Amino acid sequence: MAKHAVEHAIEDLKEANVRITPQRYAILEFLIEHRTHPTADEIFRSLEDRFPNMSVATIYNNLRKFVEIGMVQEMSYGDAASRFDFGVQKHYHAICTECGKIEDFFYPGLEDVEMASSELTGFQINEHRLEVYGSCPDCQKKG
Repeated sequence: MAKHAVEHAIEDLKEANVRITPQRYAILEFLIEHRTHPTADEIFRSLEDRFPNMSVATIYNNLRKFVEIGMVQEMSYGDAASRFDFGVQKHYHAICTECGKIEDFFYPGLEDVEMASSELTGFQINEHRLEVYGSCPDCQKKG
C-alpha cells in the first residue's frame, strides 16, 4: 500500500514538473510510511545516515515544495515546530494534550461547515481543518 502511494505521489510530482531527486524521494517515502506527523528535524534525523551530505534546509525546502503543490499539509501549533502530514484524502486530527501524539481520523460530511460558515460570515471559505484535543489511550492508562 505504501509503495503504491509513493509511486502515485511521484507521478503527481512529475505532472507538477517537480524534479525527482533521491532526497526528495526519500522524504516523500518517509512521510508516507511514517504516519506520525513528523517535524522536519525528525525527518532529517531519520534520513541523515542515508544522505550524510543532506542539510536540514534541504528537508525544509522539499517540505515547502510538497505543501505548495498540495501534497503535504503543514500543521503548526503555537510555538512548537511544524509537523508535516502527507494526506491525499481530507481528514482531521485528534491531538493528545499530554504527550503530543496526533492521530488521523475521517469524518465525512463536515464539508457542510464551509458552506454554513460562509453564509454566517460572508467569507469565501477555501478550506477548513478540525482538531480535537484530549488524552490518548496510552496517556489514559498512565493516569
